[in-house]
Amino acid sequence: MARALALAERGRATTRPNPVVGAVIVRDGDVVGEGWHERAGGPHAEIVALGAAGEAARGATVYTTLEPCAHRGRTGPCADALIVSGVARVVYGLRDPNPLASGGSERLADAGVEVEGGLLADWVAEQNDVFLHVHAHGRPHVTLKLAQTLDGDLRGQGRWITGPRARKTVHRIRARVDAVLVGSGTVIDDDPGLDVRHVDAPGGQPRAVVLDARGRTPLGARVVRPGTIVLTTEAAPAAHATSLAELGVTIELVPAGDRGGIDLDAALKALMTHDIRSVLVEGGGDVAASFVAEQLVDVLVLHVAGTTVGGSGVLRTPVSVIPAGDAAWRWKRERARPLGEDLEIVAVPEAG
Repeated sequence: MARALALAERGRATTRPNPVVGAVIVRDGDVVGEGWHERAGGPHAEIVALGAAGEAARGATVYTTLEPCAHRGRTGPCADALIVSGVARVVYGLRDPNPLASGGSERLADAGVEVEGGLLADWVAEQNDVFLHVHAHGRPHVTLKLAQTLDGDLRGQGRWITGPRARKTVHRIRARVDAVLVGSGTVIDDDPGLDVRHVDAPGGQPRAVVLDARGRTPLGARVVRPGTIVLTTEAAPAAHATSLAELGVTIELVPAGDRGGIDLDAALKALMTHDIRSVLVEGGGDVAASFVAEQLVDVLVLHVAGTTVGGSGVLRTPVSVIPAGDAAWRWKRERARPLGEDLEIVAVPEAG
């Protein structure tokens, strides 16, 4: 199963929105076939492994990180292929949370195949955290990235707060998500491209997403391009939305939020219709504070620069909208590490 986990990781950037899955077939103590899910729409890990094993699969044991599927989507049911191959035993790590695909273990057992589940389940769950999160919560997994000075300033002096190593790390995060999201204020102030640079993006570029409740996105901004999604409300001028659409931008009309702006929960669910399952929020203080206030952040990545602004620059982020006291959202640090002259802190919300 450890080998199957390692194989699954090879599909990390290319299987979205599907999970990463690996499979190993063992007969008489020897590995006779192995495979992994390489890309969405392509053969599943078990099918690849069966193809490598051929007739040697008969009477063998299959180790697969996720329960074999029992439905026909873009590919056929893996459970049926395993039954036809004549395998004697299937060991899987985690049951498939997708109700449309689960049930393969029962189908295998009904056909006389010995089935065992739960092997290294925690490892499989960690490997597929985004996939599991989407099925548990019905919205994309959200990573909030913030860069600040030692005295809490989110803008710093000049274009960059942190150094080259921290910025390259952000591009690695971008390469792993489906979309990068900012507010219209960031588009106006910084004109970001929101694309992956400096590192490879084997899964393709993430989609740029802009929260723009009032229709302020400049038509000449770098993010105004085909593939970009602008989430807006009825408060925005219809003519502005039409102009963006004529430039290839996808317009999604969503409800306004209670505090004004955009209903973030509705916005995230709208992104699901575009096969977006993971989002990196890189907006400024207002957007960051809103996501935290709505408890819609699943991972916080904080980059702290070894510099200060001083004077009125201290804590210019709008912390007043973040719950305090009994309503405070507590965080658990996952790790901290130096990034050149900067510090990276990764935290997740505490359960309960």
